[in-house]
Amino acid sequence: MSLESKLLKLSQLREKAKIGGGQRRIDSQHKKGKFIARERIEMLLDQDSFEEFDMFVTHRCVDFGLADRKIPSDGVITGYGTIDGRLVMVFSQDFTVFGGSLSKAFSEKICKIMDMAAKMGVPVIGLNDSGGARIQEGVDSLAGYADIFLRNVKYSGVVPQISAIMGPCAGGAVYSPAITDFTIMTKDISYMFVTGPKVVKTVTNEIVTNEELGGSMIHCTHSGVSHFLAENEEEALMLLRKLLSYMPSNNMEDPPATICNDPVDRMEDSLNEIIPDNPNKPYDMHDVIQMLVDDGEFLEVHRLYAPNIIVGFARFNGKPVGMVANQPRYLAGVLDINASIKGARFVRFCDCFNIPIITLEDVPGFMPGTVQEFGGIIRNGAKLLYAFAEATVPKITIITRKAYGGAYCVMSSKHIRGDLNYAWPTAEIAVMGPKGAVEIIYGKELKELEREDRDKRVCELETDYKERFANPYVAAERGFVDDVIEPRRTRFRIIRGLEMLATKKDTNPPRKHGNIPL
Repeated sequence: MSLESKLLKLSQLREKAKIGGGQRRIDSQHKKGKFIARERIEMLLDQDSFEEFDMFVTHRCVDFGLADRKIPSDGVITGYGTIDGRLVMVFSQDFTVFGGSLSKAFSEKICKIMDMAAKMGVPVIGLNDSGGARIQEGVDSLAGYADIFLRNVKYSGVVPQISAIMGPCAGGAVYSPAITDFTIMTKDISYMFVTGPKVVKTVTNEIVTNEELGGSMIHCTHSGVSHFLAENEEEALMLLRKLLSYMPSNNMEDPPATICNDPVDRMEDSLNEIIPDNPNKPYDMHDVIQMLVDDGEFLEVHRLYAPNIIVGFARFNGKPVGMVANQPRYLAGVLDINASIKGARFVRFCDCFNIPIITLEDVPGFMPGTVQEFGGIIRNGAKLLYAFAEATVPKITIITRKAYGGAYCVMSSKHIRGDLNYAWPTAEIAVMGPKGAVEIIYGKELKELEREDRDKRVCELETDYKERFANPYVAAERGFVDDVIEPRRTRFRIIRGLEMLATKKDTNPPRKHGNIPL
């Protein structure tokens, strides 16, 4: 056989692999508003940068008629390429081949690029579109999932792992994205659940649709499984590229800096007026963030989940940071179970990958009530405390208004290794608000007064309490706040602080790992 014939055969095999499950199934994907696996890779990566591995891999199953149904690539496209010139490893599941179901060979392809990503110190990106395990392979497919899960865990905190759900993700398939750092879902197209509507109906007699059970809105608003909601696949892939720009390629590198044309010393006079005179009146912390960060650009994470706390990525003088902020516009910025979990997860990601954390604090405390207590607010609130205390990256905290009770301690206070802790003149730092404090401290005295006299005395006592504690200067006297700063100079003070902290080195005691209160 001549070389020309061999090259022709190679070309034919490549063409066969590229059409996956065939044109009919490709057309079916397109009719659903979905792209096929290779198209997604082309959209995600820099032009002509993709290099494929294992194009000719096929399954090894001989049962249930599969011996005669072998398709090159076996339902997943794997390889490497670049995003904005940075190397990444990527896999893209192909729904046109056996519904994207996972075989042992399929899993081995994914494991190969995950191992290579760890060796090279580069991110792993998974584009998921799968019906789950390939039932015909029995325990082999389950073993394949477990092989992937092990690598998700081993390389967690070593290289960034990001998942985009581009269609179904069911059964065991859901646990790999759940372990990865960030998950993106597409509106009306993607869904995730451990057991589908048919099983749910059989076991619990509930009748639900795919969307009602595990659609993108469910996981973005209720469960918190998904960090981002994209309108369509194009937006999901562009969002993935943007997200990657804020993080380093591995845990030994710093996040990539960019050129910044936004003046370091830019003043924002409106910040001096953003805090209402009435301490019970809300304001939007998003406005504060946008006025502080480079060019007002903020990539919010978990935007639709637990909105009483805001987390996301921004830049100061071109350098990426993680932002954590209480949101007075929603539940007064109180910390509840979901907000604590959301914040803790984000803080730990930033700490894994050397991303400084900027905290904007306006918190009245933890959410009271039986629902929260029965749900474990003590244990879950402790997660946020644990995360901030454990983090060794540069940490800067700005107290804009309320910092009450245990929540003051939790929100990256000086006492849990906050590096720089600033307060605006509007800051109120105390064990609790004036009303509650007066009722406890002077309760016996107030009970003995007539109603009119009691109301007058309460007013006097609250005024006295506010003057003594509802300000930042008691904390400043003790060094718990490093400085009281003018709000409009906050951007400058943050950037100067980050420059000072650039060479910070801090460690935790030698240990296998801590035991966060899960």
